Amino acid sequence: MTASTISKVYTALDIGSSKVSALIAGRTEEGNLLALGTGQHVSSGVKKGHVIDKNRTEHAVRSAIEQAERMAGVSIDQVWVGCTAGGLSSHITSVETELNGGRIEQDDVDYLLSHGRDAIDPDGRLVLHAEPALYTLDGQAGVKHPLGLHADRLGVDIHVVLADGAPVRNIDQCVRAAHLDVRSVVAAPIATGLACLNEEERELGVALVEMGAMVTNISLYMHGMLVGLHSIQFGASDITDAIASSFGIRWHEAERLKCFYGSAISSPADHREMIPVRRNGDSDPNITQNEADERIARADLVSVIVQQMDYLLGEVSRSLKQLGFTGPRGKMVVLAGGGAELKGVADYAQSVFGQSVRIGRPKRLEGLPEAHSGPAFATLAGLVRYADSDPKDIRQLALNKQTVHSYSGSAIIKRLWRAMRENY
Repeated sequence: MTASTISKVYTALDIGSSKVSALIAGRTEEGNLLALGTGQHVSSGVKKGHVIDKNRTEHAVRSAIEQAERMAGVSIDQVWVGCTAGGLSSHITSVETELNGGRIEQDDVDYLLSHGRDAIDPDGRLVLHAEPALYTLDGQAGVKHPLGLHADRLGVDIHVVLADGAPVRNIDQCVRAAHLDVRSVVAAPIATGLACLNEEERELGVALVEMGAMVTNISLYMHGMLVGLHSIQFGASDITDAIASSFGIRWHEAERLKCFYGSAISSPADHREMIPVRRNGDSDPNITQNEADERIARADLVSVIVQQMDYLLGEVSRSLKQLGFTGPRGKMVVLAGGGAELKGVADYAQSVFGQSVRIGRPKRLEGLPEAHSGPAFATLAGLVRYADSDPKDIRQLALNKQTVHSYSGSAIIKRLWRAMRENY
């Protein structure tokens, strides 16, 4: 693929509690997305989505971006950043305006959205997204493109995502300190949903559970839009912590055991299988039984993991009920994030939720390395798709009160003029 066939370049940056990853992708002249370069660095300056060490985070961002630039053979200066911090939450704000049976023009839509922007109440929090989702005509919901239709009343549901301001500003500051312009800070569940969910799931109703290193985000999609969001301060790293504590071993050794031998589903053979453990901190995955300091039964390891999964999925189940994901609505749950790579997690979650569960992997992105194609990198791939979707945010309608008032009068005059033409 030559550079001349790339019409636009996007750079995604996912700053998590375990890793900082970057992806540079290009939009080809044929309209396809092509991965050009990827990068990754250990995230030691972020905890539970919050920056705790600015210098380490800045260094991780620089390293991940430089790796991606070298692979792609390009230099970038703008990034789309994924955010899991700040107690993400969402709600729907609905507004409506009278049209008196007139034909809907772009002026009417813009006027409605300007009032929708004024109706948003962040309650002291930071607005990450304020995007028009679906329109209503005379109370009939589910309209995506109202232009050209007639109605007495035109309404719109505005999807608003909120976050605590300070954690998001700290992430923004670290990225800018790496001499990068932040094009937008995107709530991770929105990006992950774009990467893992299909249109039918988003329309009929689906719960997306993103099991990150230290934060688990639960988002509920219905009628094509995100309608609920909740965060739990518990993730895959907490399971590793429990393993390290239970067996008195180093954290990296506990992570090795979880990845190579761990499972959320037990089997009778677990009691017979003995696995090698080192207490001296050596994390070589290829150690033999003779080189190990001791051996433990795989059943003991699985028992610790299941105990932690019981707690996490119990909290997720409670969150789903609070979000109204029950009865006929609660049909499908999709697991994403690094925690979704644990063996047997989908089967175990299905037994807990009593609903169909599948692992969410990023939709095919041409040229994306196999190592970056799993559920742990769904947010990264989704950020690229989000950027390419040209998202509309009503806050970009830079209308002050005076402009809105004059715009209101203009819209009324235009509707009166249309009515005169149609009736006389």
